[in-house]
Amino acid sequence: MTESLLIAMAQCNFLVGDIDGNCDRMISEVSAARQRGARVIVFSELALTGYPPEDLLLRPSLQLRIEAALQRLMAASDGIAIVTGYPWREADQLFNCASVLLDGASLGRYAKQCLPNYQVFDEKRYFATGDDALVVTVDGVSLGLTICEDIWHQEPVDQAVAAGAEVILNLNASPYHIGKQEERMGLLRQHCQRHGVPVVYVNQVGGQDELVFDGASFAMNARGECVAQLPEYVEGHGDLSFQNGDLTAVVADTPAIAHQFELASLYGALVLGVRDYVNKNRFKGVVLGLSGGIDSALTLAIAVDALGADRVQAFMMPFRYTSDMSKQDAALQAEKMGVRYESISIAPMYEAFMESLAGEFAGLAVDTTEENLQSRCRGVVLMAVSNKTGYMVLTTGNKSEMAVGYATLYGDMAGGYGALKDVYKTRVFELARYRNSLADGEVIPQRVIDRPPSAELAPGQIDEDSLPAYPVLDVILESYIERDMSAEDIIAAGFLREDVMRVVRLVDVNEYKRRQAPVGVRVTSRGFGRDRRYPITNGWKAGI
Repeated sequence: MTESLLIAMAQCNFLVGDIDGNCDRMISEVSAARQRGARVIVFSELALTGYPPEDLLLRPSLQLRIEAALQRLMAASDGIAIVTGYPWREADQLFNCASVLLDGASLGRYAKQCLPNYQVFDEKRYFATGDDALVVTVDGVSLGLTICEDIWHQEPVDQAVAAGAEVILNLNASPYHIGKQEERMGLLRQHCQRHGVPVVYVNQVGGQDELVFDGASFAMNARGECVAQLPEYVEGHGDLSFQNGDLTAVVADTPAIAHQFELASLYGALVLGVRDYVNKNRFKGVVLGLSGGIDSALTLAIAVDALGADRVQAFMMPFRYTSDMSKQDAALQAEKMGVRYESISIAPMYEAFMESLAGEFAGLAVDTTEENLQSRCRGVVLMAVSNKTGYMVLTTGNKSEMAVGYATLYGDMAGGYGALKDVYKTRVFELARYRNSLADGEVIPQRVIDRPPSAELAPGQIDEDSLPAYPVLDVILESYIERDMSAEDIIAAGFLREDVMRVVRLVDVNEYKRRQAPVGVRVTSRGFGRDRRYPITNGWKAGI
């Protein structure tokens, strides 16, 4: 029996651009892993810069900062091999690299071979591709390096195994979307079983603008069995023992856990996305409009879970169409969740606007202009509070509304971040029920979930007066947005032609609104923004 090699997985929440701070964090993890007896510690892709650094990669001083940080890491590598990712410029080309640093020296540098350029990824804008495998030996064990997208293809793994790798180390910055962990595990299982070689998959954790990195780092043995998985959405570490050609888990301070079921995982992504956006951008807290409807109710719950009740302010801003039920339910939830709650009527400001505009509106019929004005009055209130207090406005609109433009520019779209921007309305209901199922009980009043959704901008108004029923609308939207189905194909799937043509037209003509919306948590494989970049001005016909 051979002596085992202890490999530490380090799942960290790095801040993009904070090279010194990220280096400090790694050195701290290295020290702790060394004390646990680890001989190898594996960090995530581009750990020194955080991911994605975007056009920070073009800054002239980047290389000097990376070189200085690598010198610090090499100085900290006494007795332990540090495997970490960073950008590296060589011969006027920039590469997405990983190195193994041990005892004050570099054992080798690997350049990522497969550069993703789809969905949220734009790596070909910055990086040149690598060509060669890198296999290094630590305590007699051959370790092969790959970086993120490399593992989604056969050739880089085949190269590493052919070069003698006994273990594949895969450094990742893999963002979350619904179902992503199952995709990762299925893919790595195939690699392990094809080659009979274990894989260590270390992922970044944390929110970065609209992206959420779920962590959930894991390891599979040579048979494709998951032997360890770190928790989702939190930092942690896990230790693995490689002995006699295979991996086993070693108990660590952060225990391995099973993957959470889908709604829990989705809710966790929303909470982390909000928390890190607020904290990393140094806002004091958040302020939001609490209308008594389900979107703002769920947003409030996410905000409190992300930041704590003491950093959340909620405002009811009633008008003549606001029902007593809405007022009661908003006040009840605010009390249950322990947030500061105020009610400020928008009636005086609305009337002042209408009086000022009376001449311009003379002889013109009442239409959505008056409805939008109510929403814009509310936006003014929230932005004023934000400016005065340093609390960021958290918007409450969902993906169904953003898709069809059922939102008001400079009204309910005004704010800094959207918690539900990539969550369809039917999911909002599911998440509200899920949140009420947790240990602290019902925090969202049940009748908020049960009542028909309404913007309450006109007498007796409900959303389905203007839109198809949400279970119908969301399937049409998902077919058109996520799956790129044509209108005719959606109709052929059993939907009314009138509904389909109306919905796809609304999606197309409201691109200009979405361009002006705040960023928000991305949780699907086709969010608005990085994933879906349609021209505002175009003559495309959506029918076929």
